Amino acid sequence: MELRQLRYFEAVGRLLNFSKAAEELHMAQPPLSRQIQNLEDELGVTLIDRSGRPLRLTNAGQFFYDQSVQMLARIAEIKRSTQQLGAEQKRWMGIGFTPSVLYTHIPKAIQKFTNNHANVHISLSELTSVQQADALKSGRIDVGFSRLAINEEGIENIILNRDRLMLAVPSEHALAALDSVTMEQIAVEKVILYPASPRPSLADQILSHFKVRGLELRNTFETNTLQTALGLVAANMGVTIVPQSVRLMQRSDIHYLPIAANGMETQLVMSVRASDDSAHLAAFRDCVSLPEEPGTR
Repeated sequence: MELRQLRYFEAVGRLLNFSKAAEELHMAQPPLSRQIQNLEDELGVTLIDRSGRPLRLTNAGQFFYDQSVQMLARIAEIKRSTQQLGAEQKRWMGIGFTPSVLYTHIPKAIQKFTNNHANVHISLSELTSVQQADALKSGRIDVGFSRLAINEEGIENIILNRDRLMLAVPSEHALAALDSVTMEQIAVEKVILYPASPRPSLADQILSHFKVRGLELRNTFETNTLQTALGLVAANMGVTIVPQSVRLMQRSDIHYLPIAANGMETQLVMSVRASDDSAHLAAFRDCVSLPEEPGTR
């Protein structure tokens, strides 16, 4: 499948007329028809119903058309951004993040930085801590935000703040009536851990908190995202442990409880390449390195 075939199909799918599409594309109709037929042969499906007039897209054709439009728009944006970067009109900066970071001050800090540095193009990628390590080393991102420090040579970790861990339970759960919960009370519950992979992850950090206290979670279920874990809690499928900042996600079917244990906390870590001394990264680091917000300890 070639990019030009997507452009050809987009024109035909939008105009539903081979002659008009060929005219717009500045080509003859027969080669255009052959290209669409070749595309259908490669996919093994009929994209265009040619039995009537006007033409119409099949179900598969409508799906392929929608995806083609999105892909072509994305390619146009990539081209435009690359040209701006090449002309040094903009700098590019990749940022990786884990989902729980969205409930901290980081999103507002990124927005503030973007508003003040219009010449820097920000690219966001949801990545686990392990994935961020690889992305930093390969240059696919310049900054990573997660709950775990990346202990690899050439990577610098900056702890921005520490966040208490809390227990999320269904609103109708018996524990929801308490002011706080102990580690022993949590240990007998079905605990949903995340992310399941890749490891190490926040799940291992939580398991470690129990292990150092001589406790073991015997009934656990692992899922890959914070959102799924909270969804399972809301469905009364278990309880989960989350950073305190996640309470910003107000839900009537979930209740958050403080955990009565010293040191039950996680950290918010910014990871960068130790050798990266670029001016725009220095400005970004200053923007996100804010004092801890009240209540995060």
